[in-house]
Amino acid sequence: MSMTTPAGWYPDPGNPAVEHWWDGTAWTGHTRPAGTGAPTTVMAAPPPARRTGRLLAVVAAGVAALAVTATAAVVLGFGEDPPPDARNSPAPPPGTSSATAPAPAPPAASPSEDPSVVVDQLNGITLPVLDGWEEPEFGTGNLPTVATVAADPCPAASSRSCRRGSVSSLTATATGTADPRAIALGDIAEAADRAFEEDGLGVRPHGGIRSHEVVAERSTVVAGRTGHLVRWRVTTHQGPGGYVQSLVFPSSLGSESPVIVRFVLSAGPGAPPPSVMDDITRGIRPIGSSTGGGVGSSIGP
Repeated sequence: MSMTTPAGWYPDPGNPAVEHWWDGTAWTGHTRPAGTGAPTTVMAAPPPARRTGRLLAVVAAGVAALAVTATAAVVLGFGEDPPPDARNSPAPPPGTSSATAPAPAPPAASPSEDPSVVVDQLNGITLPVLDGWEEPEFGTGNLPTVATVAADPCPAASSRSCRRGSVSSLTATATGTADPRAIALGDIAEAADRAFEEDGLGVRPHGGIRSHEVVAERSTVVAGRTGHLVRWRVTTHQGPGGYVQSLVFPSSLGSESPVIVRFVLSAGPGAPPPSVMDDITRGIRPIGSSTGGGVGSSIGP
């Protein structure tokens, strides 16, 4: 009696780490990592060219140690050994073979899977992850954040570590205005307090702010949108102090709500120079964009 191979997930002969979906008549473009589903046992009729009285059976089995894996053995007729590359691979469904059905190219990584960026889905942007930076396991208030890998003991709380730099993005709320300059001027003091004053646990890692100096204020284009930045040099009661910047621009999404990107850099030895703020600004992109549409180019003094 003739039997056909039923629809199901089958290991890719060219890449055992990937499974492909067979719809009962042909391979589809759907893939998934191997071992994510239950194993499938398949009984299939041999291809027409192989009808010489030999029996073809494909058996898949296995549940082992908290992981489910699918394995298959091909048994060819009496007195004939299977080729080495088929001994640990299931026979392909009718009409296909490992030589004529190469695995499709893997899909391109989505922004959330790209290690070179951190995605802010809410505001429709990505933040670049520069060399020596990373997406920390615990961000700032659960905000999309990139930070330096390097850290130093905090000047006023040496049992704790202070990153040499960090950048976080958030949506501006309750500002009463959509003007990027007004929002940046209003946000910079709060950004400085969060970076160098008392933290959420009531600790002042830098001993608090002693004074500040405005070192930059200008219009700029970010992710294809005209925005504004304000940058302070902050002097703290303990330690080298540092830099803080509020960058504000309209989102490219929906109602174009203003986006705030806050930068914090230490001024201590080994810390990134203030110019890295401009590098990161140039690297901010709308989600799905590779160019940013003139990202970070200055349009004013």
